[in-house]
Formats: sequence, C-alpha cells, structure tokens
Amino acid sequence: MNQDLHPHASLATSTDRSAVPEIALSEEDREALRQAVLALEGPSYVARLSSLAGRPIELLGLALPAPVSEVISKTTQAALARALRYALKTIPKEGRDPETRIHKALAILSGAMGGALGVSAVLAELPISTTIMLRSIARIAGSEGEDLEDPETALACLQVFALGGHAGSDNLHEAGYFAVRTAMAKSVTHALQQIAGRGVVDESASAIVRLLAQIGTRFGVVVSQKVAVQAVPVLGAIGGAAINAAFIDHFQTLARGHFTVRRLERAYGKGTVRRAYDQIRAAAGI
Repeated sequence: MNQDLHPHASLATSTDRSAVPEIALSEEDREALRQAVLALEGPSYVARLSSLAGRPIELLGLALPAPVSEVISKTTQAALARALRYALKTIPKEGRDPETRIHKALAILSGAMGGALGVSAVLAELPISTTIMLRSIARIAGSEGEDLEDPETALACLQVFALGGHAGSDNLHEAGYFAVRTAMAKSVTHALQQIAGRGVVDESASAIVRLLAQIGTRFGVVVSQKVAVQAVPVLGAIGGAAINAAFIDHFQTLARGHFTVRRLERAYGKGTVRRAYDQIRAAAGI
C-alpha cells in the first residue's frame, strides 16, 4: 500500500543515494595520482631501451629460442622466491627514505659484472639484481606509508614485478594497471590466507608458488627482453650497467606509481581512486 501511495519513493531513495557527492581528491593528491598514471601506463621497458639504443628493439624478446625462454621463466620464478626470502628480512623498518639511488647503484654494478661475463652470466646475476630491486621496491612502499611488517605489503611489493610485463604494443599489451591487479587478486587472497595459517611468508607454500609463477610469467617477459638486448652484438655498446640502470629505474618508477595508488586508496577508497585514475588516463590518451 505504501508503494501505491508513494509510487516514486524507491526512485527518490535511489536518486538520493546517487546524489551523495564523492570525496574529491585534494589538488596535491590528484597531481600525485596523475604522476602515478603516467608511471604505470607509460613507456614499457623495451621502449626505454629503444630510446637508449637509438633504434626500435621492441620484438627482440620474442626472438629468443624456446629452450632459452623456458630457462628464463624458471630462473625468474626462482629469483623472485629468493628475493622474497631474503630482501624483506634485511629492510630497516624505520625511516622514510626509499634509498633508490643506493639500490640503483648496486643494480648497475651487478649488471656491469653480468655484462662483462656474457649472456650466460645474466641469468646467474638475476637473483642478485632481483633481490636488490625488491629491497628498493619495499623501501618505496614504506615511504608511501605501507607497513613492512604486514605480509600483504610483501605481496604488494612482488606484484610490482608483474606490472612491467607488457611488450608495449597494441597486440601484446595486456590492458592496464588495474587489469593486472584484478588478474592477480584471487592468487593474492589465497596466498594471504595461507600465510595467515602458517604465520610466516613461506615461499614454498602452494598458494605462494602459484602467485610467484603468475608474477614470474610477466616478469620473465622483461627479463627476456633484457637478455635479448645483451645478446645482440650491435647493441653491446650500451653495456650491462646501462641496461641494468634502465631495468631498475623502470621497476622503481612502477613501484612509486603502484604504492601511490595504494596510499590514495587507503585515504579515499578504491572506487573513488579508480574513477579518478580512469579519468586521468582518458584525458592523457593512454
């Protein structure tokens, strides 16, 4: 009867809900989000190397023989597991300085050594450079207000390696930043449940293994491109140090964008940040 007396009651209620204004991002936070969008949706690693080399090298990673690609895939997953085991245990919990320059210098040194010894050494030094990068990513996370004691933060740090795994072309690009996060969401949830049951981050746990494999697949794309570049004599003049500098700078940039988005999500809510992100991305045409 009430519905007959007030035929537009439900419509009014719905309209009232939709009329509630969203929390607007501050000017400073909107600019921070804009920088995050540019970082997360910007040039791929191969695009950075193309600029460094002065020639297009986008498809080099696809030219590696299948056995080499398989070795890279296994090596990257092992490198991620080792990085997870060691890097976060040695990160100081105090201080907000991400120390990006220190970690970049260490990665450059690692890359120079690998480059000097040949392509076979690249995979040998990968666990070292990956651990250095994860330390850097975790420090960036801490500088954006993340709790480095929280296992969820550790997994969020690992996810950064998956964000760099697109080839930068229309037919190879697996959508954008939020699509990658969504694709990993279920695996992350299961991994966190397993961690909660064991009370520790155990990289041998089945859910962690699946997540590492998922991240390693995408990270392996970038590693393949890196190996391919270092295997091409005409591009050898770039040097292992320069290639590794671009390598770690790429993931540091992604980490800054990733943890900026997460910081804003904690402040404004995921829905508000996602809508603002999409608006900025559309306006930038990326």
